[in-house]
Amino acid sequence: MIGSLSPTRRARDLAAVAGAAVDVVVVGAGVTGAGVALDAAARGLSVLLCERADLASGTSRWSSKLVHGGLRYLAHGELGLARESARERAVLMGATAPHLVRPLPFLVPDAAGRDVTALAGLGGRLGDAVRFSVPGGRRSLPPTRRVGAAEVGRLVAGVRPGSGGVVFWDGQLVDDARLVVALVRTAAAHGARVLTGAPVTAVDGAEVHVATEEGPFTVRAGAVVNAAGVWAQRLAPGLRLVPSRGSHLVVPGVRLGSPSAALTVPLPGSRSRYVFALPQPDGLVYLGLTDEPVEGPVPDDDATPSDAEVRQLLGTVNRVLAEPLTPADVVGAYAGYRPLVLPAAAAPGSATADLSRRHLLAWDGPVLSVVGGKLTTYRAMAEEAVDAVVARLGRGAARSVTARLALAGAAPRVALDRLTASPRLVARYGTEAPAVEALGPALVVAGRPETVGELRFAVRHEGARTVADLLDRRTRIGLVPADRERAVAVAEQVLAEG
Repeated sequence: MIGSLSPTRRARDLAAVAGAAVDVVVVGAGVTGAGVALDAAARGLSVLLCERADLASGTSRWSSKLVHGGLRYLAHGELGLARESARERAVLMGATAPHLVRPLPFLVPDAAGRDVTALAGLGGRLGDAVRFSVPGGRRSLPPTRRVGAAEVGRLVAGVRPGSGGVVFWDGQLVDDARLVVALVRTAAAHGARVLTGAPVTAVDGAEVHVATEEGPFTVRAGAVVNAAGVWAQRLAPGLRLVPSRGSHLVVPGVRLGSPSAALTVPLPGSRSRYVFALPQPDGLVYLGLTDEPVEGPVPDDDATPSDAEVRQLLGTVNRVLAEPLTPADVVGAYAGYRPLVLPAAAAPGSATADLSRRHLLAWDGPVLSVVGGKLTTYRAMAEEAVDAVVARLGRGAARSVTARLALAGAAPRVALDRLTASPRLVARYGTEAPAVEALGPALVVAGRPETVGELRFAVRHEGARTVADLLDRRTRIGLVPADRERAVAVAEQVLAEG
């Protein structure tokens, strides 16, 4: 299996790096750190990726699962950031991960106000123009268009009937954590060493100190890339970060009429912030997204939505629904922290919703911190970071190859369509879907689609080591706590099997 993160591989990687020297130590296995590890390994550098918990255990699993073209950036006049987002979306959809990303229609109904849909139509057409201007963008998505009442009812049956709307298109990830796993496995296939459960406790010149359950060790590094997100200040106290919390609610899709499009409703009083009801392949809908400042140090524990955020999300989407959602409809909730960068000209206390999503690269001795940015633009951020590392070390290929480097499981759409495995597994595992299917078709939880074969594949090839790894990241059963409780025994059994 290409880039298999097996238990044997972990033991081998640990034995190889303890007391050794590597070109780059990457701290943090979210999407940014995973992207950096892949870019560096693909350029011929020796790489150790250290993660304190598990792959995608922080911010990267709490996103809206979108690969977006940056319409909001256009609203703020950030054309360059919008073009970068559109370009990177085209790379993911067309070259590196076409199995994980699909086109998704976004419906802005007239029920939200004709002034709202007029603005959405204008923004959508501007987004189309930006998409046309980047390589691979023109054919990646359909164009923005107005739709009538019948089409609104077909796309999102729960919207109040009788009026039309505007539809624009963007990209949807089947699962943000699966993107991270694919990146890390591809990095491993290019020679990167990967250690989860391995927090970096200190960097002392070239000496990097790592703690693991097997015992602490030290490795010498030419450079350290700090990709720890909202926790990056632990290695680089001088960074000016303003974390914010983004929250989502999980509701049954049937409560919105089993939508096939993302329902899009503006927050009251805003012309650039929306609440999205995002349909998922498992029949659930994720309702988000908030943007709330976080005071004080960011804890290691997962964030949770506040009561005010729950009211805001439900209240906003209920403005256009025929049958309003209630707190009783919420079967799960999740929240994550955004590592927003405070610009030098910005004063502390600036509203997090108004801060740019641009990223920052900053050296502090041998440590290069890469923070900020968005999931969509992870590859561009990683490329820029590794450019800086290569320049500092004086070795490694000068140019990145990741814009055309297919991730584990990726293949052209025509090849994916020929696979005989379940379409759901193909959408999550690509060309590896038949191997996953062969490991067992039994359901983990009755009424849900996840299979025991997925759990076995996660343990044997994706570095899963705990029940949480299996239920909260390799699969997303944990997003519904009642389902998670029923799945624990099966996960424990699979871990015992090895």
